[in-house]
Amino acid sequence: MTRHQDTPQMGSPKPGERAMLRRWLELHKPTAGARSQLFLAEMMWTVVGSVLLGLGLHWVVGRYQGLGWAYAAPFLLLGLVKSRFVLDRVARRTIHRIRTRGDDHCVGGFFSPVSWALIVGMMILGQVLRASPLPRADVGFLYVTVGSALLLSSRVLWKEWRLPQPTRARSGGAGGADADGSDGSDGSDGRS
Repeated sequence: MTRHQDTPQMGSPKPGERAMLRRWLELHKPTAGARSQLFLAEMMWTVVGSVLLGLGLHWVVGRYQGLGWAYAAPFLLLGLVKSRFVLDRVARRTIHRIRTRGDDHCVGGFFSPVSWALIVGMMILGQVLRASPLPRADVGFLYVTVGSALLLSSRVLWKEWRLPQPTRARSGGAGGADADGSDGSDGSDGRS
């Protein structure tokens, strides 16, 4: 046997290996219901928005003292505009994606892969800005805008999450009703 035959070949997996990997991932991925995914999405928007807004205000007010609040006010208004005209639509699309996908899907699937790529890109941009020679207060104005927009638009997700959920008929359960209000029976008493 030659030396090449003894060493495992590194390269792209074969089609059979890919299928096995997909099956393994499908069996072991963390899944969550639609309501849980909606909760995770709204928590993400709320926490990230709060942190960005808090950091931004801390940097702006720390640099400009009492005037910092006045300087931050236009950026809070800009965040309100961004929330209303941009992020509210994104929140509604996120709700639609979660509802359309239904239950028992990947827990991180409440955002599309493109959205996750944008989120990672924004995180990198935030780190680059913090490491840049720009004064923290100047970066803080951007944080105030983005943070207030996220925090305000999280209300769309919270409102959807608080809506009462339709009851589902459980197999073998007594007294359950289908989504249309019927009990799912065909009118017979079940005897043959």
